[in-house]
Amino acid sequence: MSTLSDLLAEHTGLSGTTADHLQLVVAEWQLLSDLSFADFLLWVPVGEEDPAGDNRFLCVAQARPTTAPTAHSEDLVGTEVTPPDHPQLRRAVREKRICREEDPRWHMGVPVRRETIPVRLENSVVAVLSRDTNLAVPRVPSPLEISYLGSAADLCQMIADGSFPTAEPSPDVHTSPRVGDGLIRLDSAGTVVFASPNALSAYHRMGHAADLVGGQLAPLTRSLLSDPFDADEVSQRIRQALDGQPGMRIEAEARGATVLFRALPLQPRGQAAGALVLVRDVTEVKRRDRALLSKDATIREIHHRVKNNLQTVAALLRLQSRRTGNNTAKQALDESVRRVTSIALVHETLSMSVDERVDLDDVVDRVIPMMSDLASAGAGVNVRRQGRFGVVAAELATPLVMVLTELVQNALEHAFAEGEGGEVVVQAERSARWLDAVISDDGQGLPKDFSLEHAERLGLQIVRTLVESELRGSLSLRGRDQRGTEAVLRVPLKYRR
Repeated sequence: MSTLSDLLAEHTGLSGTTADHLQLVVAEWQLLSDLSFADFLLWVPVGEEDPAGDNRFLCVAQARPTTAPTAHSEDLVGTEVTPPDHPQLRRAVREKRICREEDPRWHMGVPVRRETIPVRLENSVVAVLSRDTNLAVPRVPSPLEISYLGSAADLCQMIADGSFPTAEPSPDVHTSPRVGDGLIRLDSAGTVVFASPNALSAYHRMGHAADLVGGQLAPLTRSLLSDPFDADEVSQRIRQALDGQPGMRIEAEARGATVLFRALPLQPRGQAAGALVLVRDVTEVKRRDRALLSKDATIREIHHRVKNNLQTVAALLRLQSRRTGNNTAKQALDESVRRVTSIALVHETLSMSVDERVDLDDVVDRVIPMMSDLASAGAGVNVRRQGRFGVVAAELATPLVMVLTELVQNALEHAFAEGEGGEVVVQAERSARWLDAVISDDGQGLPKDFSLEHAERLGLQIVRTLVESELRGSLSLRGRDQRGTEAVLRVPLKYRR
């Protein structure tokens, strides 16, 4: 399904400023949907006007309430309607006011009440919001419902006025409170006229034992918060909302509880009607975040220590290799140094990662020069990478690096005669499901009786085992058309052990 930006670009000639304003409306309309107990659809005029001067309308976005049953179980994004199909859309554009139907309509067996709200930007109506309420479930008026609907009416009128939403500075926190988290309605003097049960629970957790209704919220909140700076900031933002200024979300602590606040001014038709304060108790969320941060730091420290230990092992093996006179033993020790160092590089990368993922290109580019230095043959061979491996999960990184280094090392040692020059290319290609790697050389090619399944070399045995058991992939070695050999590796990027 196309995004809002795609639909606007494809079907309308709306300017960037208009598109940005509609993005702001969509960013805020879950609040409207929950307060209204209704679905919201965003319609924009498209196509040429007909002889009567009317446009068709295209639905470019849709929101469903979390507080009530939806009026539209189907997805209407991308649907076009004509003025006779939905006359309220045309009326909202022409009359630049909220239009309400007197009689409900039946939609797929559900009685639906439709209302349209013009989306004004400066002096023009650039789109229309359709507020569709499912009337199949009877609702008993309650203080909560009355307060929700009254707040929704004020915000919808502000959309029709062009005063909501406004472009706020980037908030310090990324999680915004929702209606169900906790809502407080203030009158123009800053007195609480309604507080939802969840909002009351959040204030109780902050240390306020009494009811909120009838109290002045700004000074009360200031007295509860632990940090004086946060207390002043939250209190100031509540007062700014009463003065008509939109406020950013802010997080504050009180008596071990962490609460997220957001204050919204209510000024329908330019008249001060108080403010909405959304509150969310995020104490448990913050506790889990701190636990995850601590766990991540511990895991990174473990990777760092493993890397240090592996580097120590590699240094000891290198020292032993230098003191060994037997060439066969020296070669075996050098190969062990290479393998241990390759694994250490993966752990070094993981020690700096925050999500247990490895940039394989960076690791391969660091391993290749090390292999060239340790190779007994192929001193004049150039090794290079072509294409990108990208970022892979930690459980794939170590066996992948091991397989790639073994295959490159195998080419360096066996594809070229002593002193012979050439090239080894590590070519990578990645799709959504597969990671393909081809290690090719322009050397002397495979022996006539070569079989990967029966190869006795330790390196190829390691490769075969890792590909089958760890990577769940496939590997084949074959001769090239002109000269040399290529190893073809295919690894699934998503698999389950």
